[in-house]
Amino acid sequence: MIKHIQNFTIPCYNTDASWRLKPAAFMDLAQEAAGLHAVHLGFGYDDLIKKHTAWILSRVNVKFIDTPLWREDMTLTTWHKGFNRLFFLRDFVMTDSKGRERVKATTSWLVLDLESRNMVRDPGLVEEGTICTENAVEIPADKIRMPRDVEAVPVYEHVVGYSDVDMLGHANNAMYMQWAMDAVDYEIASKSPVKEFTINFNKEIKAGEKVILYRAIVNKEDGMHVYIEGRTEAASSFCVEIIF
Repeated sequence: MIKHIQNFTIPCYNTDASWRLKPAAFMDLAQEAAGLHAVHLGFGYDDLIKKHTAWILSRVNVKFIDTPLWREDMTLTTWHKGFNRLFFLRDFVMTDSKGRERVKATTSWLVLDLESRNMVRDPGLVEEGTICTENAVEIPADKIRMPRDVEAVPVYEHVVGYSDVDMLGHANNAMYMQWAMDAVDYEIASKSPVKEFTINFNKEIKAGEKVILYRAIVNKEDGMHVYIEGRTEAASSFCVEIIF
């Protein structure tokens, strides 16, 4: 099974005040689909943990063609694209009951040694026969930095707690996106659909740590670009560019 396919209906708890699928909810759905597929292909959590290693999500680019709504029946398809330089690549497509593409995404993953906290670069981890070279998004997720010509201002603080932490003991990747959306002005976030976002995970965050979120806004021809950076002790833990 080179591709993994899941069917589901968009539940109310994954949508916002405009009934649209939340960006963080898409990341939750994608993470679970990726994990299930990796287990089937022989390089999932149970396989890696035997070697004291684990998959770590590094970069994500998501394009909302037509954001799914509450109660819509959707299909999420994912596949692994193999090793590219530093990263293992995995793509996603979400389609509706009529077969129309509604969301496309590409993700870049690393393998972490849980004891040394060093990255493991092993292209042979994924067997050639499990790779699908088809692109949902052709270009891998880019490096995101705060714009230099716009002052970033602190707008939100969050102390990482029980609901943020995953089974590896650090904040789950979808929670970073949830904090970022909370740092966007509510009138924008609740009424304007997200066209696209790219997020980089730079440093893991653990329970009890305080994250200060900084925001910068740049208006461009294709829409409003909102940059959110989460910092812990002056170090950048993540940075996201959201296009409305």
